[in-house]
Amino acid sequence: MNWPLRWDLLMRYRLIEIVAYWEGRLTTNHLCNSFGIGRQQASKDINAYLLDIAPSNLLYDKYLKGYIPSKNFAPKLTTGTADEYLHVLSRNKDIVHTFQGLDLGFAHTEMLQVPLRRIDPVILRSLVQASREHKRVDLSYISMTSGIEEDRIIVPHTLVCTPLRWHVRAYCEKHRDFRDFVLSRFRGNPEILNESKFTGEADKIWNKEITLKIVPDSRLGEAQQEIIARDFDMKNRCLDIKIRAPLVAYMLQALNIDPHKQEIHPEAQQIVIGNFREIEHYLF
Repeated sequence: MNWPLRWDLLMRYRLIEIVAYWEGRLTTNHLCNSFGIGRQQASKDINAYLLDIAPSNLLYDKYLKGYIPSKNFAPKLTTGTADEYLHVLSRNKDIVHTFQGLDLGFAHTEMLQVPLRRIDPVILRSLVQASREHKRVDLSYISMTSGIEEDRIIVPHTLVCTPLRWHVRAYCEKHRDFRDFVLSRFRGNPEILNESKFTGEADKIWNKEITLKIVPDSRLGEAQQEIIARDFDMKNRCLDIKIRAPLVAYMLQALNIDPHKQEIHPEAQQIVIGNFREIEHYLF
């Protein structure tokens, strides 16, 4: 393999690895739609990856009309962690690992990496497929409430990224409502079942958008409040964040705001919720 590879080609090779490994199926459409290239070029890229990078990583499946990861799949240009795939979904591509040895300006950059939670690729593939096809999934889950492994049948519809973890929004047949399930707490071998009517459209709370108002802590001095307002690009000292209702609590965690207590020193928290009564219903 000639190194370094062209930047654009390396990006396509990385996508090949990430999609094949975590979705369990790679087609030329993945490359065509992601990079705006033709089907012939996409097919050429896949063949070049197999020839020059990892000859034994992918197998063509005529039934699925695409490539699947082999049993001996070994990432060559990626880390093989779920975070890479999930960041592709959120369009926040993590390229530090692949390019850390290249002279691209990363030498003087330090990134704080939150410890990753272990996610089983077999489980994630099943959740992705079930979400795409609106199907039920039978698998095991360990909740913080019970602390024991329980069989669950869920209907997933959306993967959600927060600064500390990934979870899936899904209908739970046991509780008969839509809930959040932490991806690292699933266990066992998932079984995909039949289609369900409980799709994302049926999740009323998920489809409810609210506005979270963030303002400087009023205990700060005028000059300090103005600094905070400028930090967050507030308008009239208020930052309006439009967000799906079930994600309010996660946003507050990301902003380091505990809605149930107030820091003794306003400098420690700096910002507070400006419309608590309107959003408290959606907190944990």
